[in-house]
Parts: sequence; C-alpha cells; structure tokens
Amino acid sequence: MSAIAGIYHMKDPVPPSFGQQMMQVLHKFPSDDRRIWRQENLFFGCHAQWITPESMNEPLPFYDDERQLVITSDAIIDNRDVLFDRLGIVHKERKVMPDSQLILLAYDKWQEEVPRYLLGDFAFMIWDEQKQRLFGARDFSGARSLYYFRGDQRFAFCTVMEPLLTLPYVQRRLNESWLAEYLAISTFIDAVDVSHTVLEDIQQVPPSHTITVSNGSVKLRKYHVLSLNEKIRCQHNEEYTERFRAIFQQATDARLRTFKSVGSHLSGGLDSGAVASFAAKTLQTQHKTLHTYSSIPQADFHDYTPKNYFTDERPYIRATVDYVGNIEEHYLRFADKNPYHDIDDWLDMLESPYKFFENSFWMKGIFEQARQEDIGILLSGARGNFTISWGPALEYYGYLLKRLKWMQLGRELQQYSRTIGIGRKRLLSLISQQAFPFLDKETDPSFPMLIHPHFADKMKVFDKLQVYGMDANGFTDLDLVNQRTNVIESEFIWNGNGIASSKLSLRYGLWMRDPTNDVRVIQYCMSLPLKQFINCGMDRALIRHATKGYLPDKVRLNQTNYGIQAADWLHRMIPYWQEFIDEVNELLRDKEAATYLNMDSIRRALSAAIEQPKAAFAFKPELRLLMRGIIVYRFLKTFKGGDTYEKGMERTKVGIVGC
Repeated sequence: MSAIAGIYHMKDPVPPSFGQQMMQVLHKFPSDDRRIWRQENLFFGCHAQWITPESMNEPLPFYDDERQLVITSDAIIDNRDVLFDRLGIVHKERKVMPDSQLILLAYDKWQEEVPRYLLGDFAFMIWDEQKQRLFGARDFSGARSLYYFRGDQRFAFCTVMEPLLTLPYVQRRLNESWLAEYLAISTFIDAVDVSHTVLEDIQQVPPSHTITVSNGSVKLRKYHVLSLNEKIRCQHNEEYTERFRAIFQQATDARLRTFKSVGSHLSGGLDSGAVASFAAKTLQTQHKTLHTYSSIPQADFHDYTPKNYFTDERPYIRATVDYVGNIEEHYLRFADKNPYHDIDDWLDMLESPYKFFENSFWMKGIFEQARQEDIGILLSGARGNFTISWGPALEYYGYLLKRLKWMQLGRELQQYSRTIGIGRKRLLSLISQQAFPFLDKETDPSFPMLIHPHFADKMKVFDKLQVYGMDANGFTDLDLVNQRTNVIESEFIWNGNGIASSKLSLRYGLWMRDPTNDVRVIQYCMSLPLKQFINCGMDRALIRHATKGYLPDKVRLNQTNYGIQAADWLHRMIPYWQEFIDEVNELLRDKEAATYLNMDSIRRALSAAIEQPKAAFAFKPELRLLMRGIIVYRFLKTFKGGDTYEKGMERTKVGIVGC
C-alpha cells in the first residue's frame, strides 16, 4: 500500500534535506498521500497508496501520543477480526481502524513477538520512544520488500534501494558475493543469502525476520509462523476437502478487501482457476465483477510445442469463465512487447539483475492494463505449486519405487496409465529416470555455466551453496517430501518473487495478492497425508477434488494437456535478432564483464544463435544463457563512468529545486 522510508542517527541530528531527498525519489511512483514525521535525530516518511477502505486518509507515519510509538508501514493485515478480539478493541473502532494502527496496538501488547500474530503481507518500522529503539519486520514469505543501511551510529531504511543512495554515507558499490551466487545458480533463485543485496552498502530484512536497532547495534531475528510437524488425520476424504474449501475461501476473501475493482491472473490451469472461482463467488455477493487478465501469443505465432502442450490457453480459460460466471475476461497479446526491449525498464524497477525474462513482458503488461482499469487488488495463484496443487505424480511414483512399495506403486500405475493414456512400461521407464537419474546416461539437464570459473573460485561460491544443500542446478539429495518442506522453509525461494511483486505493485499503484500463499492454507496443506495429493491415478488430487462444482471438468480433471505462457518470448525477439547479437558481441569485448561472466560459455552459445533462430528454440539453454548474460551486462554497465550515486544526486537536486 505504501513506500516507507526512515533515517535514524544515534549521535547527531538528521538534516532535513536527507529525508526530503529520499522522499523526492519516491515521487516517481503514483501516490494518494505523502507525509513525514521527524524529531532531531529521527525521520520517518510514507508515500501512500490507498487500496483498502481503511487506508483512505490514513495518517502515515502515525504517532501514538499515549503509547509514545511511531509507525510507518506497507501492510495489509488479513486476520483483523482475530486481532481485534485479542486486543479488546471496541466494535465502533474496528471498521475505520487502519492496518498500521492495528499493528501498533499489537506491538504494544506483544512487543518483538508481534509478527507471529500477524497474517498478511507487510513490512513496517516502529520507533519506540520509551525504549529508544527501532523495531521492524517483514512478512513470512517476503511479499513486501524492506531494505536498510547500517553504518557508524547511522541507520536508514526504505521499501526500495534508490532513495537510500541519496544519503551521502551510502555508496553504490557492487556486491560481488551476491553476484557470484546469482551467476552460479542456474535456477530462478537469485541468491541464497537473502540478507544481502546486489549493492554492498545496502542490506535487506529477509522474509520471516524482524530487525531491532538499539544501543548502536542492529540485530536480525527469524520468527516462525508455520509448524511443519503438525499432522491432520480425518476419517473420510470428504472431510479433508471440506476443510480445505473453508480455509481457502477464508484466505481468498481476506484478499478482496479494496474499495477499487478486483482483478486476477487467469491461465488455463488449476491454481489461477481456483483463485478466480473462489473470488468470483464472494465478489458476486458484494455486487462486484472479477476482472481476469490472460496473456495470449502474438497473432502470427505458430505453436511449435508437442500436442499435449498449448501456448494459447483460451479454450481452457473460456471454459472456466463460462462455468464460474461473474467474470469479465481480458485477453492480452502485448503485440508491441518483447523481453529484450524490456530489460532496462525491469532493471530500473527491480534495481538488480533478474532471471524470469521469459515472462517479463506479460507480467508487466498485465499490471499496466490493470492500472488503466482502476484495479486495486490483482490476485494470483503463483505459489500454488507447492501448496494447494502440489502432487507431482512421476516424482511420487519414483518415491514409492525407491522405497520398494511395489503393491502401492502397481495400483497407482494402473490407474494413472489409464487416465493419461500412456502404457505402464513407458511410465515405469520415466519413473526410473526420476528415481535414479544417474542411470539416464543420455540426458544432461545442466544449464551452461554463466559464472567465470576464476570468479567462482575467488568467491568460493559453490562451497557456500553446499551449506544450503544446493549446487548450480538446485537442491541436492532430497527426496520428494523433504524437497517440498525445504522449499517452504527457505527464505531465498520466495524472496525474488516477493520483491518483484512488491515493486510492480508500487510502480502501478495496485497490490498483487496470492491466496495460495496464505499461512493458514500452507499450514493445512503441509499437515495432510501424502495420499491426499496423489492417489487413484490422480496427481494434484487435493485441488482437483476441492474444485468440484467450482471449475469445469475440462480444467479440473485435465491431466494430459499443459499450458506454456512463455513459449513465444523468442518469437517476439526475432525481428530484433541482429540488434541482440550485436549486443552479445559487445559483451564479449567488455573486459570488466569478463571478470565475472564465463565468456567461453557465451561464445559457444553465440555460435548456436548467430543465425536468426526459430521460435521453437525458445527453451534452448544456450539462448536463455545469452539473455541472462545481457541482463547482467546491462546492470554492470550502470557502474561505469564513475560512481552513479553522483549522477543520482544531481538528478535529485534538480527535482528538489523544481518543487
């Protein structure tokens, strides 16, 4: 809902210009209100975007004179009723009390334990005047960002990094340790150490962490809201389904709280379909229509994927829309967009390199369209793969095979084979490859190495990854169950997604919210027996059973056809291919980039891409390597020609004079 900022000098006053400069940078984002609060050695600011009814005219920063507490926050709290009851707040105050003041009252009661009682997406900082300390927190999955600088008796924080760089003691210096992790990991994870950022002077509060600044020290502490050892056992399968529906409906309804319109991503699959169907049901009672946004390929794109994949998901999306009702659908081609020409814009927005370029053009395009239509909440089911729709069949059957559960595996294989139309002999071969990948000598799933070997050795990056149970290709030596638990518990899995959605929300003045990421939903799903997710030849069984009557069977029971939203990224770049190749050659001549990037890998990839490619090459690792290399190269170029902080300061000074 807001961009927050603050400065704390422990021994000397905060010059008024410091806070003004930070707030000035935030002017590039849309806002409904801008306010500051300050004392001699303390500054708090908020660049507010009103989303919920209670946030309209909300005073932020807010000073509670009775309790001598100040808060600035970027938060939507979902368990308001529970907190109201536990805090004994009178009913006439409940409808109008903003989330920030609710957080402040909760802090007054529970102090540093307060994040454990909060459900929702949040980042906040509180100045406790009596204790002379700063205290803040970031929500459990990092759906909102919170950066900070710590120096000699000086501390500053902000939702984004750029305002911190206006402070004279914060320098824009490359963090080589972060970059090494980014380059070494071939998956979509940016870095495993999420307390650091790509800038050496700026750190971040990790997901599920609090930060306390007191007596000259800065302390981070992890808090826990999930209990992954709890197990739920019901007598009948229908009980599991009914309990899930109730919890998921509660999580979805909590995310519809806005005085604006509500939108949702919608593909042809289960996760976004489930979110849309549960949301549309509640919105109808509020006399609102759900707006859905779906990316479709360019008109001249020819689908090159196998017959059981589809790049244009409209047949399945329309089936959902017609079945659910109360939906106004939007199909967006983004004819003028491609991931190559979006790089600079994404680097400016994210303030660091990124890896999801295949989806970047439609992600940003949907936000742009939603803003034009006054959407306040944009729903997503992005994290459903490890929560509501978890249940990978082949991996599960490999799990049974390795544990010699022959009878159970035989029954499942017979039913699964009948469902998807593939013979058991072929399935068993696929399952053996899944369970014992070292037996498959023809397949090398590894991504080409983007990091320069000498840089990797210098930073000892692969030793660091081993500490987290990872290598370049992800987690190692984890079975099906432990891998899922590890994903849920690892802050670095969620951090990148949270930062991207937080900064997209800030730029376009609307909030992305994901019911599949609700603590209550995750806790419930993680407590269920395995057979609730894969049984009787059905993968992702929980959500398939739970959406009976919510989604059409064409979508709900589809186990054979799969949508691919990113399939046309390369097709969109073909008209600009020579421009792209020229930039790769420029990269290869850059001596500074050569200290970080594996130029041999890039040259080999370039030799495979020198001719104009076909759209069907979209998922070739070599072409994806080149795109990632260009993204890093563009970012590294921003450090050339002297400290870019000086240029940023000049722009900021001009902006202040013009106000």
